[in-house]
Amino acid sequence: MERHIYLEDIPLDEAWAAWRGALVDAGLWRPLGMEKVPLAEANGRTTATAIWARLSSPHYHASAMDGFAVRAQDTHSATETNPVRLTLADDFDATATDLHPAKAVNTGHPLPAWANSVVMIEHTQLVTDEHGRTAIEIRASLPPWQHVRAMGEDMVATELVLPANHTLRPVDLGALAGSGHTAVPVYRRPRVAIIPTGSELISPEDAARDGVRPGQIIEYNSLVLAAQVENWGGQATRWPIVPDELEAIQTAVRAAAATHDLILLNAGSSAGSEDYTAHVVQSLGQLLVHGVAVRPGHPVILGMIQSDMVTRWQGDTVTAGSSVTSSPLHPVTPSPSHPLIPIIGVPGYPVSAALTGEIFVEPLLARWRGQPPYQPQTLTAVLTRKVVSHTGDDDFVRVAVGNVGGRTLATPISRGAGVISSLVRADGIVRIPRFSEGADAGTAVTVHLYRPTHEIENSILVIGSHDLTLDLLAQFLAERSQRRLVSANVGSLGGLVALRRGEAHLAGSHLLDPETGEYNISAIHQYLPGQTMALVTLVGREQGWIVPKGNPKGLSGWGDAANPDVQIVNRQRGAGTRVLLDYELGKLGITPEQVKGYGREEYTHLAVAAAVASGTADAGPGIRAAARALELDFVPLAHEQYDLVIPQAYFESDLLRPLLDLLHDGDFRTAVAAMPGYDVTPMGQVRNS
Repeated sequence: MERHIYLEDIPLDEAWAAWRGALVDAGLWRPLGMEKVPLAEANGRTTATAIWARLSSPHYHASAMDGFAVRAQDTHSATETNPVRLTLADDFDATATDLHPAKAVNTGHPLPAWANSVVMIEHTQLVTDEHGRTAIEIRASLPPWQHVRAMGEDMVATELVLPANHTLRPVDLGALAGSGHTAVPVYRRPRVAIIPTGSELISPEDAARDGVRPGQIIEYNSLVLAAQVENWGGQATRWPIVPDELEAIQTAVRAAAATHDLILLNAGSSAGSEDYTAHVVQSLGQLLVHGVAVRPGHPVILGMIQSDMVTRWQGDTVTAGSSVTSSPLHPVTPSPSHPLIPIIGVPGYPVSAALTGEIFVEPLLARWRGQPPYQPQTLTAVLTRKVVSHTGDDDFVRVAVGNVGGRTLATPISRGAGVISSLVRADGIVRIPRFSEGADAGTAVTVHLYRPTHEIENSILVIGSHDLTLDLLAQFLAERSQRRLVSANVGSLGGLVALRRGEAHLAGSHLLDPETGEYNISAIHQYLPGQTMALVTLVGREQGWIVPKGNPKGLSGWGDAANPDVQIVNRQRGAGTRVLLDYELGKLGITPEQVKGYGREEYTHLAVAAAVASGTADAGPGIRAAARALELDFVPLAHEQYDLVIPQAYFESDLLRPLLDLLHDGDFRTAVAAMPGYDVTPMGQVRNS
């Protein structure tokens, strides 16, 4: 089949306008049909009509206290020195004038027809009146309707309980039940079919059972998209993986169209020889948009396909694929005038897929549920690094956010469309508009938040050298305090520069001074002159070569990097490990030009280990724990000190106190000591720069 090049690459607003127009023409740019559901199943659903009270609540005059029902006018003369006696009577002739009645009531009991007030039991005393009858004595007058819930106090029959287009909350269910309802009319939940395509894909279950071979990719986009759909009020059906075969994909799409409102066809939306999504949409309906000027998410496809309206929504269950929900379908009769189903070709890269859901799926599902699109909370922050954007695209930049020194800062994180962990770590998105060419460091930007602001305010930002114990520290902090540790791996030198710019609360560093043999002191004096820093030792750790199992190239010292048959992978410039390697090579008279792979840089120890594990490098400098994590061998060559560099003001602050306390916590120290290559003996020791 011919390679299908993008039909267009249009701006986001134009893409939405084209799709919205098609949805309007098809009668689909409005809420879906109505259905009635029991109150017990209605939480989170959206009312399709206004709901009016069938009953008053309460529907009788009810006692609000345990006590005695009385007539208020019988108590007017009561004082501390002139108590009034009221005779207990279950029945009372309202025409009688010689009796002041009282009747015992509990909270919620109806008042006798003659009563209009309740006296609390603790404000009475039982006595016997002059006729030998049991009575109560009170020493204060009562106003009418004291301690009485009058009929209709909460709601009156025919009163509006809830308007249409209202998302039901737990308290709303109580109001509906109290006003006489057992079920509520709501908009039908949109049913969304998610069809993953790709001959290279395997399910997480198959991967766990059989392992993953080179060329195979674990399919999890459908999990992410399905969870998004469920969070946005829809019902998701995950189809089994469909191979890259045109007819197989067409068959799956046809089946999905018979029982669903929206189809998300994942992967195959680009322009490769096995990218069939555009062909499928064209063969079954109308291709509206192929290629939207957004990054990530460039190769989005928007279209409308024909549906067999006779079979849609018939039957009791979904039979194709594995449904996220086991609830039966509510029978709905579709309108024969709307035989079109919207379909989105979702890019295969995980970040692109997730953002496509936010940009295109959520607003449509909201419309179908009678709700406005979700508007995340926003805040204004200052960019810590320059962002370069493609001039023709709207750029959705993932950022970590924190408050440092009274400033709210946004730090861009990894921008690869395949790096879903960047969305896991992201606190929000900064939208860089097309034609802006990006934004400079120091620019004020609007962050669309993924997290609530209180989490941002309790975030500790650490920038600098990568170490596995920082992840463990983050875990313990999350379990034992309200603090959240946010880290960015830019190398030891980059961490000190971040402190100088006021962009972090602390930095991880292990910069060796070749002349003194000390770690970090001279670098702090050079890059943070005149500033008082507390150096808190986190760990001692082993450095050396990370090598494949069996160390096939026989590396035994730093000088082996110059062997002509050894290909290394390096750490980035400014990393403490890179400084150590340069120092050791320099002592041996070895220049970078003599080392194959010296210029290939990675930003973490684990990334170096991954390069070795993949076979693209024979060795890389790093720590023993990273080698062990990927089941590699390790050649120990040095022992170093890894410090947390903390400005004095933050060292003494409440924000960092839980973190510093953990360094003396027995459980944390034990957990770190259990990791290979770490020495916790100096942990928590403090020195000043």
